[in-house]
Amino acid sequence: DHGEEPELVGLYVIDDDRRPVRVGFAVGNEFSDHVTERRNYLLLAHSKLRQCAVGPMLNTGALPAHLEGTSRIRRDGALVWQKPFLTGEANMCHTIANLEYHHFKYRQHRVPGDVHLHFFGTATVSFVDNIHAQAGDEFEVDLPALGAPLVNRLVIEPGGLALHDTRTL
Repeated sequence: DHGEEPELVGLYVIDDDRRPVRVGFAVGNEFSDHVTERRNYLLLAHSKLRQCAVGPMLNTGALPAHLEGTSRIRRDGALVWQKPFLTGEANMCHTIANLEYHHFKYRQHRVPGDVHLHFFGTATVSFVDNIHAQAGDEFEVDLPALGAPLVNRLVIEPGGLALHDTRTL
């Protein structure tokens, strides 16, 4: 599956004293494999092992508690799917501070110089509406409070290794 997930993204850098520093927030598309995820909830992490997109703007100011956006898919210029989504702390089960605490409490997540992108989740995905993205489809995640929309196109490249491609030193 080649499914979008329109999300709010927190961007962080770890300082020399191992403290996370929030740089700001941006809009994101956490590209996911919902077919794998639906097979077994224990495969959630596996469904996320793919590219994602963030930007195009970084909001360094205060984040509104309630954010409204729209997710769209266009195919050959025509709108295939569109749905609104909500984000921000007023629409989340946990506070951003709580999520940050639980992520950064682990020492291995606080290596000086590391950069972290934290995708804060969504409840709106085209997969639920039986939309199957195709090569060339254009995803748009529009969250006006954070500036210009994020637009990216699905490109499928052949790849991967066959079992015989692994060699011994």
